[in-house]
Amino acid sequence: MQVASSSRPDVMPGYRAEAEREIRAFTRSWTKRDDRIAALSYGGTFAVYFLTLWLAIQAWPIWWLVLPLIVVNAFAGVRLYVLQHDCGHGSLFSTKARNDRAGHGLSIFTLTPYRVMQSNHNDHHSHLGNLDERDTTEIFTMTLREWEQAGFWRRLWYRIYRNPLILIPIGGIFTYVLAYRWPKNAGRVDPRGVILHNLGLALWVGFIVALAGLPGLVIYAATVFVAGCIGVFLVYLQHNFEDTWWDRKPDLNPARAALQGSSALDLGWWFDLAVANITYHDIHHFNANIPSYRLRACHRALRQQYEVPTIGWAEAFRSFTLKLWDEDAGRLVPFPRRTQVATGAVRA
Repeated sequence: MQVASSSRPDVMPGYRAEAEREIRAFTRSWTKRDDRIAALSYGGTFAVYFLTLWLAIQAWPIWWLVLPLIVVNAFAGVRLYVLQHDCGHGSLFSTKARNDRAGHGLSIFTLTPYRVMQSNHNDHHSHLGNLDERDTTEIFTMTLREWEQAGFWRRLWYRIYRNPLILIPIGGIFTYVLAYRWPKNAGRVDPRGVILHNLGLALWVGFIVALAGLPGLVIYAATVFVAGCIGVFLVYLQHNFEDTWWDRKPDLNPARAALQGSSALDLGWWFDLAVANITYHDIHHFNANIPSYRLRACHRALRQQYEVPTIGWAEAFRSFTLKLWDEDAGRLVPFPRRTQVATGAVRA
């Protein structure tokens, strides 16, 4: 039994019933939590985060030392975010209480209020691949049919939004610096927690300024910017690639949405380590109980039994040229060179 990568609509149903049960049973054996590994991952990432931030401040203004330290610190920040995401799923530590304490402890350094992140991300998992619930996705994707019916201004907005030179840097700043100060559903889920989180974040930034002045603030801002870019880069690739999958109810199949609609990025061991294996997003969505420290090994073992498609660097960068979901072809496609607008006029 093989899991094939294809955008042809008839490929996935052929293996679905049997292989999904087999893969679910297989991944279940990788869900065991180990508090020792979790604590090492948690404490080790914090150690790298604080050490590189301190070293960058000490190295100021020697740019050829400061810049690589900023990049390493940014990756440590992304890794902290992934660990917080694990806590939200209850998959990092062995108990809910430990996961919640750890998740709250991470929030100031990830700029992400824990409870609201947890709620919104669970919505994302619940509605993955559902074209009628795209408000729960991190990156909005328009269908080809919607594009053809859209007017000039909507198309212009979408072109700007999906431009990687806008989406990655500006999207990162907007999301983590601005939007997360009062995230979507904050008032419904945990308004008090968001307010306390923002106060704690203000104290953390104030501490950096008091300790290191303007250089400290500049370095911290740079690490947040780079971490935001890395975060948006990953979030985009997790569900935006040529052979991803979307559908509408009642035909929507959650298991297919997880396995085919989420990517497996094979970008090298060091990259996996730096981002706590969130690159293996397909089996994470298929079984969110797998801890991040077991995702890579689980995926490697799965490849021994199934043909699991992966995305390397070349395809990852090419994915940023794909903009629209073609419901008829069942794949993500670039902007058409010439398309029909709602008025009937033809525009390039």
